[in-house]
Amino acid sequence: MSEAVWERTVTVATAEQTHALGSALGGVLERGDLLVLTGELGAGKTTFTQGLGEGLGVRAGVISPTFVLVRIHPNLPNGPRPGGPDLVHVDAYRLASAAEIDDIDLENTMDSSVTVVEWGRERVEHLSDSRLDIEMHRTVGGSDAAVATPEAGRDAVLDFDPEDDDEPRTIVFRGFGPRWSTIPEILEENA
Repeated sequence: MSEAVWERTVTVATAEQTHALGSALGGVLERGDLLVLTGELGAGKTTFTQGLGEGLGVRAGVISPTFVLVRIHPNLPNGPRPGGPDLVHVDAYRLASAAEIDDIDLENTMDSSVTVVEWGRERVEHLSDSRLDIEMHRTVGGSDAAVATPEAGRDAVLDFDPEDDDEPRTIVFRGFGPRWSTIPEILEENA
């Protein structure tokens, strides 16, 4: 499916709000959900995923899987969602194709986990007929800001401090496929 069923834009002012939005969304995610996160360096992808982990009730310590490609965060039996899905967190930045995604064997965890893939656009769509595409933008720097993307490389010149977490962000959510045929209530509340 190439067209989004719906699109919703949310603006957050701080890293804390980014985390809280992720946590709220994590509370409604189900086994088999695929989320694709896109955004320049420092856009808040990991902060958002940390919130997702909290909402899912997985073990604390969600960090970017940049150097290991995949981190699995198990659901906590005594957490807020006992028996809920694990979180599989993937960084596809260095993976050039869908074939390389297949090599890390996500199919084995897709049915039992929530899978979040940073830099996954045009690499993971084949994994599921439904996905939630999440595109994050920093607002500081304007439209002429150089953006670090897999195509531009991590060495792209950035005109903001990547350590400044409390800048406003615009987060665009797009639902694809039958699982995301309607906008989650949490996004309606935050629009």
